[in-house]
Amino acid sequence: MDRAYPLYKIVLRRVLVVAIGLLALPVMLFRSDRARLYSYLHRMWCKTSTKPVWLAQSESAAGIHW
Repeated sequence: MDRAYPLYKIVLRRVLVVAIGLLALPVMLFRSDRARLYSYLHRMWCKTSTKPVWLAQSESAAGIHW
């Protein structure tokens, strides 16, 4: 079942993502695996429901035919 998160949860999650991203930036500038952290933060940013992010994105792109 796909239940949307309340607005306060989405805003709190996005504030947390920005804070973690900014705090990690000085350290991650010198690491070779920084893409992994920022990819994880992007998934956290996009999550707005209980449905997994990959499933929501694949369903939204279902109308696109190659």
